[in-house]
Amino acid sequence: MSVKEKMNNQQGDEFDGLTATDIEAQHPADAADTIEGLDIADQVKFIKQLPIKDAADSIAEMDDLDQQALMANLNVGLAARVLEQMAPDDATDLLEGMDEDLRKALLSRVPAEDRAELKTLLTFDPDTAGGVMNTEVVILDQDLNADQAVAKIREEVEDKEIPYYAYLTDKKDRLVGVVSLRDLLLAKRGVTLKELIKTQSLISVGYNIDKEEVAHLIAHYNFLALPVVDFGNRLLGVVTVDDVIDIIHEEASEDMQTMVGAGADETTDSPVVFSVKKRLPWLILNVINSALAAYVIHLYDDTIAAMAILAALMHIVTNQAGNTGQQALAVMIRQLAMEKFDRKKAWLAVFREFRIGFINGLLIACMVMLTVFAFTSDYKLASCMGIALIFDMLIGAVSGASIPLILKEIGRDPAQASSIFLTTITDAVGFWGFLGLAGFMLLN
Repeated sequence: MSVKEKMNNQQGDEFDGLTATDIEAQHPADAADTIEGLDIADQVKFIKQLPIKDAADSIAEMDDLDQQALMANLNVGLAARVLEQMAPDDATDLLEGMDEDLRKALLSRVPAEDRAELKTLLTFDPDTAGGVMNTEVVILDQDLNADQAVAKIREEVEDKEIPYYAYLTDKKDRLVGVVSLRDLLLAKRGVTLKELIKTQSLISVGYNIDKEEVAHLIAHYNFLALPVVDFGNRLLGVVTVDDVIDIIHEEASEDMQTMVGAGADETTDSPVVFSVKKRLPWLILNVINSALAAYVIHLYDDTIAAMAILAALMHIVTNQAGNTGQQALAVMIRQLAMEKFDRKKAWLAVFREFRIGFINGLLIACMVMLTVFAFTSDYKLASCMGIALIFDMLIGAVSGASIPLILKEIGRDPAQASSIFLTTITDAVGFWGFLGLAGFMLLN
């Protein structure tokens, strides 16, 4: 019987065959899914039955809101022991979302050394390298030889995250080199760590660097971890590849939501009032933008009244422009998310979208012109549709590519409600271009 089937057979506080052992045997990520499927009372019950280390690993894998709710319902002593067993970066993320009183209560229960470390990590901006780094790193003396280094790692590895690399520092704790486990295992007997790094090009990041930039660097260099230093080049911690996966996933989700005016940190579990506050301002802006497009149509009431078919055709123009713009918008936002911002390259990409918009506009215009002429036998109306499509699809392509860049240039999130701004431009300009052109070509 599967765990889910066992869960479905629960009666009151009893679960037919579902025990802490079932969860303990699972990978922490799977255990987190299992625990999240229980109500809060049963979550607490099973966490109490798990070994503290397994409980900490499972809770660290849970969604933020579920994680917060569970920790808030555990007694403070147990919650503090769970927190103590977590990796420092996971514990810091958990503490950041907690009520201040609960955070203080938990910190007061953890050992002084861990408490000092967590308080230090909480001072860093959560969106920077310092905010996502892990301080559990292996630090070695550069005068050790490879065999001594491996022995040292064996002594310390139980209290560290996976030691992808060992970090070499001088007497002032300044980072002087990085040695991978592979290099250590392949090194000749007697060779010192100083010799292994003598031709090394050391790459590190400052603690105040945006976490997206850190993710880009790790992806660019194919590192498993990247050291984080302060302004004096003293080693503070490392950002590991598992953190990068979380960063990329989080940023992709945020971009998708902010494009349409939803909250970047909003989820299906967010309180209704929270979601309303996040979305309402952008919906009000959208009403204003729609009113602008409606006003443009109002300016051409006489044109539409004289030729009613324009009311049916004008939406084809704006829809095509909107779709063209959305395509350019998606490509540009993805590019900005995946690579470091390069102003020259970015604006060359706008010109690329201009050419794509023109070619697609020309092809779509020809198709629509033939269709309109086949149904109406009016070559002027068909020509008007074709010209308007080319014009507005060009506007859509250029706008879709430019809006994220303009937002980036003024220091805003490139995805922030960009879809709303794009729709305003393509609708207002599309209605104005098509109806204005129709009035000039068809009614004069």
